[in-house]
Amino acid sequence: MKPALLGLAVNPNLPSHLVDRLIDQADEDLACELALRVDLNRAQVRTLATRSEAAAVQLAYGGQLPPEDVDPASQPLAALALLDQGTGPPQWGRYFAADPRVEHREKLAACPGLPPDVARSLGDDPDIRVVAELARWAPTHLAAELAPHPHAEVRRAVAGNEATPPKLLAALLTGEGIPPVQLCRVCDQERVPFAHAPDCPRADCRLLPGDACDGSHQSAVHDIRWQALHNPATPAPAVARFVDHPSALLRELVAAREGLPQQAYARLAGDPMPGVRAELAKNPSIDEPLVRRLAQDYGHDVQRSLAHHPNLPLDVLAQLARSTKLGSPLLPRIAAATPPEVAGLATAADPTLRMLVALRRDLPDAIRDTLARDCDAKVLNAIAPHPGLTKDQLLAMIDRHGPRVAAKAATNPDATAIVLEQLIRQPASARKAFREIARHPNTSLPALLACLADPQARPVAAARPELPPAVLVSLLADEDWQVATAAAANPSLPTDAMSALLP
Repeated sequence: MKPALLGLAVNPNLPSHLVDRLIDQADEDLACELALRVDLNRAQVRTLATRSEAAAVQLAYGGQLPPEDVDPASQPLAALALLDQGTGPPQWGRYFAADPRVEHREKLAACPGLPPDVARSLGDDPDIRVVAELARWAPTHLAAELAPHPHAEVRRAVAGNEATPPKLLAALLTGEGIPPVQLCRVCDQERVPFAHAPDCPRADCRLLPGDACDGSHQSAVHDIRWQALHNPATPAPAVARFVDHPSALLRELVAAREGLPQQAYARLAGDPMPGVRAELAKNPSIDEPLVRRLAQDYGHDVQRSLAHHPNLPLDVLAQLARSTKLGSPLLPRIAAATPPEVAGLATAADPTLRMLVALRRDLPDAIRDTLARDCDAKVLNAIAPHPGLTKDQLLAMIDRHGPRVAAKAATNPDATAIVLEQLIRQPASARKAFREIARHPNTSLPALLACLADPQARPVAAARPELPPAVLVSLLADEDWQVATAAAANPSLPTDAMSALLP
């Protein structure tokens, strides 16, 4: 299938008779692209759904395929998609609950609002994958019924279900007040004791690296606990009991959990694994003394994580800015800074602090303009996308620092055509700005044509409707499939060129 046809399939100006022609010759890929169209008539939807079940599923999820146009026997995945959307008739649930194909029953088990008799049938399914899928999405009463299931896979699914009653989540986590696990995916298929080798050569093996069972189902129990600790509905007192668990993976989840006693966090701050301490460092529930303690922790990623703490004292942030590479995201503490704090950060002696506050996009005009005159390139790079900057301010930044601010200046919503044309003339090291220039609404035609010379910007520029028709037609045969696809999807492509693409 030619790439241009994939673009043509989503072209909003493609005439209906050409849509019909595309549908008639659609393979699986083309049918799925056509299913993205919002202007298909009912006849086109029906025809497309019969050509490709994957497209039928897309149409069902998009609300374009009505149940009366679906036969569950010949289009089971489309029917299941409608059940998943809550628009399929209840009898379909009973039909699929008795389907001999496990993957269909498993998909049904994930559908919401199942009739009680269907849910009961799935809960008794002979394939444990179906029961586990039901448990993963079950409402509270059904999750409670499945929590003591003898198989670990079902319990694991219940432990990850936020509808499971908190008392049962605590029981699944600690193992107290609930019968022990009797079966797991390891002892289902192997003689115990068994440990699955990470380089297992069997092509049909469904076990995961690290799966092991010596009769205690140890890897399965670990998985259940991981899900329960990851579940925000699990009670905090049960979670806090795992601060000293031998598994660092479980301790990381405990460290990330909010609402635990400060004594638990203090123990985690001394954890031998830096990954655990890094998770703890960004936890909003840790108090200021612990924040200051972690600021002196040079373990891998601990200080970088601490910089994302929402209640970080500004003096600690200043310390981290001097000693840690913080990158360029807008930090939560900077986003929450008060007006006086913003003013102080904008005039800080450390350019990293000025850069961090320059990442805000709601700065007062006076502070924004002060930062736009900053002598440090990283500060200008951060402030360059800020709305409200004038043409002269942007041009001054470009004149002083050129390639170092070009890409960010090109993202400024108020950048004029003159600014964007100036960016086009920057040295080759600034060429990553071309993609932003190609998508900017103020880009002039000369700048847009210049972007076509850049390999990375070319697909973006090919989608712009301002391109002359002759240029668009020439791009249909481009050796880069992304360019050809974008040109074919361009709404300015002449109708005769569209027609010529079709065999």
